[in-house]
Amino acid sequence: MTLKNLTPLTLTEQQDVSANPPLADLKLQDIIKTLPPECFTKSRRKAWLGVLVSILSVALGEVAIALSPWFLLPIAWLFTGTALTGFFVLGHDCGHHSFAKKRWVNNLVGHLMFLPLLYPFHSWRLLHDIHHAHTNKLHVDNAWHPWTDTMYLSENRWVQGIYRFVRGRLWTLASVLHLILIHFDPSRVTKRNRAKVKFSVAMVAIFAAIFFPVLVAFTGVWGVVKFWLLPWLVYHFWMSTFTLLHHTDPTIPFKNKADWNAVEAQLCGTVHWNYSRWIEWLCHDINVHVPHHISVAIPFYNLRLAYASLNENWGEHLKPEQQFSWQQTFDIIDQCWLYDPEKIYLSYPQFKAQQNAIVDSPNQ
Repeated sequence: MTLKNLTPLTLTEQQDVSANPPLADLKLQDIIKTLPPECFTKSRRKAWLGVLVSILSVALGEVAIALSPWFLLPIAWLFTGTALTGFFVLGHDCGHHSFAKKRWVNNLVGHLMFLPLLYPFHSWRLLHDIHHAHTNKLHVDNAWHPWTDTMYLSENRWVQGIYRFVRGRLWTLASVLHLILIHFDPSRVTKRNRAKVKFSVAMVAIFAAIFFPVLVAFTGVWGVVKFWLLPWLVYHFWMSTFTLLHHTDPTIPFKNKADWNAVEAQLCGTVHWNYSRWIEWLCHDINVHVPHHISVAIPFYNLRLAYASLNENWGEHLKPEQQFSWQQTFDIIDQCWLYDPEKIYLSYPQFKAQQNAIVDSPNQ
């Protein structure tokens, strides 16, 4: 099999994966050519149905919050926050221009989906492109990039403490910090794009200046907490968890620029996690994430088709599928704490033992 013969395959066709060229000899486009063309077909009906599903789901969740007795509120918050994650996924497709064919439609819908989440659309879009262009590239990837021991030791105790918490059992706050510290800073993008970022930040500010006073006026301060803050925190729980689990695994290395390979990073550096079907439905299958890293042009409603094709043709290179569980999540959080080029990851106890060994060494 030669690269010229990489053609789209149907799901029923059989292919000897051992005949594929080594990944190091391939480009992403070679993987993309093996996907069915239907994976890239945009459907206006499916896209807008996704918007309708998310809006109605969030509305249903807010009604449930309003009507639920106190002991059922956590369930209502969980449902509503998960539905809000669907808003992000739709805006995410808009950011990749896979929602609609027209750029202005993607920009409009992207802003509208992101406003309730207080995300500046253009800022997120431009910074997220860095993650896709440099997935698992050491010191460059900006989505859940682990620190090395050198980076950790170079910071003061306060910063070290924050890192310990957000890379540990308070990982759910990492997404909040990422939003606050990065996405409102126009200097993080190129000069020609800063006007777009400032526009999106202004849209968030205007939305907040109208939305929160109105919500306080009708529901009081507790209403802000009840109807917006707690569902928003649930959304960030999913954002942190999805991002962590997509790209963190004891066997997934980060590579320096000289050793980095796009096909290996995108095909082998992303993990497919299965969640309860209601979560997958409300979040528009964002956890079928491997094909999205092969091509951002695949709309959310075609991700499962693309993943089936990747499994068929490149399955030997994919990470094993994982079923979400609290125990597995905690295991990854506890084990994958600091990045180590030789061991891939160090846990906090391993790091402390390593530091103690250095202190106790007679050569020091």
